[in-house]
Amino acid sequence: MTHDRMATRLYLPATLAEGGMAALDATQAHRLRHVLRLGPGAAVAGFNAKDGEFLCRVVELGRNGGALEVERQLRGPTPEADLWLLFAPIKRLRLDWLIEKGTELGVVAFLPVITARTQPERINAERLLAHAVAAAEQSERLSMPDIRTPKPLASMLASWPSERRLIVCDETGAGTPIAAALAGFALGVPAALLIGPEGGFAETELDALRNLPFVTAVGLGPRVLRAETAALAALAAFQAIAGDWRGSRTR
Repeated sequence: MTHDRMATRLYLPATLAEGGMAALDATQAHRLRHVLRLGPGAAVAGFNAKDGEFLCRVVELGRNGGALEVERQLRGPTPEADLWLLFAPIKRLRLDWLIEKGTELGVVAFLPVITARTQPERINAERLLAHAVAAAEQSERLSMPDIRTPKPLASMLASWPSERRLIVCDETGAGTPIAAALAGFALGVPAALLIGPEGGFAETELDALRNLPFVTAVGLGPRVLRAETAALAALAAFQAIAGDWRGSRTR
């Protein structure tokens, strides 16, 4: 670890600048004061995607919030690779886990899609964002992923940006093995991964997807994976072969 790395990182969406102040909400102040037992003068790292990461000092912690003094920049802004994850909503605890781990793996946008076999599940965006914030603080990323509202798959495909490759995880075995399919992807190309529901895609959905020019159908090996396992396996494979795992940590 470097001298400047702080054990405690806080996502602070307001502007951060050397010599300025940063406000803490009640939850952050409670965490610092009562969970981490920190007081005035303690060092923490505050970050956001626009400004980067800064060494900060606790000024005050109260019941309704607190304040930090921003001392100096530790890291400048660093954009994430432009990777989306499309998934059929799954049960609450498994979805919480998917958002947390997907954030750690560098997803910049989570897009819930309604397919023919999707089981109705309520999406609580506020709760999911809280999981994403915690995962970003832990994993040292600077940005927060965007968590979209659910849309029907057909509607999403109708307005799909043509420059973004859509990698469909095909559970039927008809797709190209993912490592071979991704080998020719250029670094930095906008991409998205699509994971189907627990019951799999309908055959008509797969036929329609395979006929789209921006779609690449891939297989994830010989075993049948649960939706959240498939999502993380595909994310890890993408980042290793065509994403930002081809670089290294800069700290």
